[in-house]
Amino acid sequence: MFRHFVNLQWKAFFRSASLGKDTAVKVIMGIFAAMMLLYLGLLGVMLYFILEKAFPGADPVQKVSEYFLYWILIELFFRYFMQKLPVMNIKPFLTLPVPKSSITHFVLGKSALSFYNFMSLFLFVPFAVVLLTKGYPLWNLVFWIISILGITLTLNFVNFLINKSDKVLIALAAILISLYFLEYFSLLPVNAFAGELFYLLYQNPLFCLVPIALALLFYWLNYRFLRDKIYLDSTLKKKVKEAVTSDLAWTKKFGDIAPYLQLDLKLIWRNKRTKTQVYISLGMIFYGLIFYFADSYGATSTIYVFVGIFMTGIFLSNFGQFIPAWDSEYYSMIMAQNIPLRKYLESKAGLISVSVVVMFLLSIPYVYFGWQALAINFACAIYNLGVNIPLILYFGSMNKKRIDLDKSAIGNMQGTSATQFLVLIPLMLVPCLMYLGLKFLISFEIALAVFTILGLIGLAFRKPLMSHITEIYRAKKYDMISGFKQKIN
Repeated sequence: MFRHFVNLQWKAFFRSASLGKDTAVKVIMGIFAAMMLLYLGLLGVMLYFILEKAFPGADPVQKVSEYFLYWILIELFFRYFMQKLPVMNIKPFLTLPVPKSSITHFVLGKSALSFYNFMSLFLFVPFAVVLLTKGYPLWNLVFWIISILGITLTLNFVNFLINKSDKVLIALAAILISLYFLEYFSLLPVNAFAGELFYLLYQNPLFCLVPIALALLFYWLNYRFLRDKIYLDSTLKKKVKEAVTSDLAWTKKFGDIAPYLQLDLKLIWRNKRTKTQVYISLGMIFYGLIFYFADSYGATSTIYVFVGIFMTGIFLSNFGQFIPAWDSEYYSMIMAQNIPLRKYLESKAGLISVSVVVMFLLSIPYVYFGWQALAINFACAIYNLGVNIPLILYFGSMNKKRIDLDKSAIGNMQGTSATQFLVLIPLMLVPCLMYLGLKFLISFEIALAVFTILGLIGLAFRKPLMSHITEIYRAKKYDMISGFKQKIN
């Protein structure tokens, strides 16, 4: 039966109408996957020597065990976004004498061959081979690798149960960040405790039964869950959702653009891709910690300007660069109505402006690293408000690709064109180069003052800038409508 399923999947792929596109995508993804596994293998070979140099006299296996908990959480986080669950068209089988258990086992077994299940092996097997050459006992290393394989399969089946649950995503991010800060501020010896726990998998080979048992447990849970869903009438049942409505009365304070702002907020909250962008933007407020905790940068380094523009303008970039493609499904209807195009664009600019202000307020705690951090973030926020918002709206006039709002934002290139890459040059690179030149030629204070003045000038001339951008959108209206009607991107 399994061989029959494989044969049907093979025929479905080669008889597909989109065979050329699917093959090209798989070849490209295969090249990237091979490169990633190669890099992991090289890292595994070098890991022993890196740890030996970084922690003289320490057992490399012990050190790996101390950070293995973070590897598990990061891998699960990575799987949540990137791993596509294996699917097959089961409807034709439901009217045939095909055991539902066989279908379920095939789907779950297929997931075991996922690329993501090989990442740990390509990292830790070369590491174990190097350990073997250094005199570590063979059987301890063999059962240690078996334990890692059990943990990897456990993560694979756990991802089946939690996949695309926003609450789980938030919980994972919160756990990862909390554990890092508990260890960083010496509030709780997370690394030491986790290290002792995972080191037992190497010390005592019998403990490999624990991750294997966990993998079997989650396989069984997934089997029960999927087996109960394989019914023909379950595909006929309509989903019933309780409507959640809000009048968003507070938006009336924004005057004439309030109705359009309400529509944008509802669009964001009711669709998967836009809602994901909000979560990503809020999570990126911690991005600066990567650089501020490093000791290799000075207090006024150019990298902090990039961080400031990125953090305060992350929603500006993620959401703004796809204006008006977010409304591509009904953009022709909008253009056919008596809706002022100027008000439509002003509502987008207003929404992005609010996001910049909110992200700056969230970045205020960075003053802990010095007043320069707060000053840089403030100047970058003003620059985003005055310069980058009109800039992102202008580049939006070049968008002609349709976007499906029901799809996740992660790993989704739908609606992406050369415009999205070109806009990063004036949005991110130009201000960093400008800051670097002004700081080098004059001073840090003057560089920030220029940033602030440019932002204020942009705000002062917002009306004529919006009028000019509106005329550009009006001139390209029919090209956009034609492009948004194309459902193949």
